Amino acid sequence: MTTPFHYEPGDATGPVPPPECPAHGLGIGPGGLRRLYGPEAEQDPHGLYGKLRAEHGSVAPVLLHGDVPAWLVLGHSENLHMTRTPSQFSRDSRRWRALQDGTVAPDHPLAPIFTWQPVCVFADGATHERQRGAVTDAMSRIDTRGVRRHVNRYSSRLVNDFCQEGRADLVSQFAERLPMMVLCAIIGMPEEYNDRMVQAARDMTRGTATAVESNAYVLDTLNRLVERRRREPADDFATWLVEHPAAMNDKELAEHLRVTLISAYEATTNLIANVLRMVLTDPRFRARLSGGHMTVPEAVEQTLWDEPPLTAVFGRWAVGDTELGGQRIKAGDALIIGIAPANTDPVVRPDLNASMEGNRAHLAFSGGPHECPGQDIGRAIADVGVDALLMRLPDLELSVDESELQWVGNFMGRHLVELPADFAPRPPQDDREPPSMGKPNPSRQDWEVHSAVRHTAPTPVRAPVPAEPAYAATGAGPAGATVAVDGSVDGGAGGGSAAGMIPQQRRPAAPTRLWRVVTRWWNGY
Repeated sequence: MTTPFHYEPGDATGPVPPPECPAHGLGIGPGGLRRLYGPEAEQDPHGLYGKLRAEHGSVAPVLLHGDVPAWLVLGHSENLHMTRTPSQFSRDSRRWRALQDGTVAPDHPLAPIFTWQPVCVFADGATHERQRGAVTDAMSRIDTRGVRRHVNRYSSRLVNDFCQEGRADLVSQFAERLPMMVLCAIIGMPEEYNDRMVQAARDMTRGTATAVESNAYVLDTLNRLVERRRREPADDFATWLVEHPAAMNDKELAEHLRVTLISAYEATTNLIANVLRMVLTDPRFRARLSGGHMTVPEAVEQTLWDEPPLTAVFGRWAVGDTELGGQRIKAGDALIIGIAPANTDPVVRPDLNASMEGNRAHLAFSGGPHECPGQDIGRAIADVGVDALLMRLPDLELSVDESELQWVGNFMGRHLVELPADFAPRPPQDDREPPSMGKPNPSRQDWEVHSAVRHTAPTPVRAPVPAEPAYAATGAGPAGATVAVDGSVDGGAGGGSAAGMIPQQRRPAAPTRLWRVVTRWWNGY
């Protein structure tokens, strides 16, 4: 393919469907180009990718909100080339011709995403290295084990809120809340976690009329955090960024905190919801997970291939005239990283039903110098959160038909509106302390997400103590006393004082000692 855009801003040279034409409902815009927004793009993005691939190949011309033209990169290798070659495809959105000629207004619905800010995601070269280095160094100080403990505690707290009801919406009551709780704690503002923060984080990336307002709310909160950490350092991500030798100014700090918070939140929320949807709607997926043939981390990785949390990333801008995937790209053209279509590229996945466990070649976290630096934190939140939920509620069942599930979003990602599930009501658990690894959990034995082998705790066996006159004469214990396999003595019905008992003079037999060791190990001692 070597066809350039048929439609340039302000100059529709291609066929334009009349107002009453059904093509409008099919997502066809000026120049006959397909819209990357609207009902079709939101409800069936994979179907849209298939049409674009059939019509244009690995790089396709599309229309963004307001019918602004851009290129969607569908091929896996083409996406890798674009993300790994910043000399040809820059992250600096100020290069966009649509911005330079005024086609895209400052209040465009996608403005929070593409408006240039002094952050590493819009920088190349030395500036990117300085800013990205500060973020990466700060992230390297995060204690992953501590994060997992937080996830366990917060997961238990969220499940406690609905476990007695026997019914819950796993999106609004779990997937949307857990990542924000954890991320606020990591960044250093747990007191800012509330419904408004959750709603703003979800809203600002959807291209809605309130996206700019939501962005302002989040940024104002983070500006206050930067000011506070300048005065009162703490052991958190915000302080590490403030104190980093890169010496970023307050605006840079607030913007980097915003990018970190929102990108991590949106991706992790969608990832958790997508994994849970796969568990509740795909019997084979659930059977492999519950049967121990697939661990939760492997289930998360498979989901990153099949239903990545972000379907696309906007964007890259051509530094000069070039060619990609057989298409002529002009200087200043906007390009979109097609994560979801790249993950289903027939060149790398000829069989979409094949297992991708252990294969991290997907583009769920983009690639090149701008690859997501916090992907391991996102994986940890999803792994532990999903595992904790399934341990507590192993009998989760979808309470509606799968066809009734609805999605909303934009070309960058879509998420479930609701994921209603039923389960047997349960009492709340103590969430003041993280779960102990030394205590067996019956729910885990039922769910069996980590092992195909069912472990059963050994039952202590009590054996009668042989009658020994010499012991009886010295007051060793009452007649009929029994000794447990761990060597403890149980006085019979007649009771008796422990102070007068004489310990056994011989060590227990080898089988008894073995059972004692196994029992103590099982109980976590």
